[in-house]
Amino acid sequence: MSPVSPIGFVHLGSCIAKLGDISEGYHYVKLAHTLLDRVGSRESAGEVICFGTPVRAYVEPLQAALKYHDEGYAAALASGDIIQAALNMMQLSMKMLFAGVNLQTTREKCAEVIDFMYERKMFIFMTQLQCLQKSVLKLIG
Repeated sequence: MSPVSPIGFVHLGSCIAKLGDISEGYHYVKLAHTLLDRVGSRESAGEVICFGTPVRAYVEPLQAALKYHDEGYAAALASGDIIQAALNMMQLSMKMLFAGVNLQTTREKCAEVIDFMYERKMFIFMTQLQCLQKSVLKLIG
């Protein structure tokens, strides 16, 4: 197996799940996560977690996805992949709202991620997250 094999398997699993076979897609996503440890390279972990976690969220509790995105953020940052780090944090912020995390905590996480994106001039991602932040602020009142 190549160090980039997990990327191939996670994208395959994601595509299969999007075509309607969630259980088969989930199988490939779990294989990709297992291969991350076996190939000995965590360089692609941020991408694998970012693309695999939405599939896992169909099968596992949504709250479990929150810790996966935290792990994906840390792995992407450690390997220098700022885009995957930002995507993991953006997905984490969105899932926090739908998982029922305290709205104040979600607001704070959104602000933290927006600052992270602003510092790195990731304005497209930042703009998307600002829409979520506005929704959270409206829900808070």
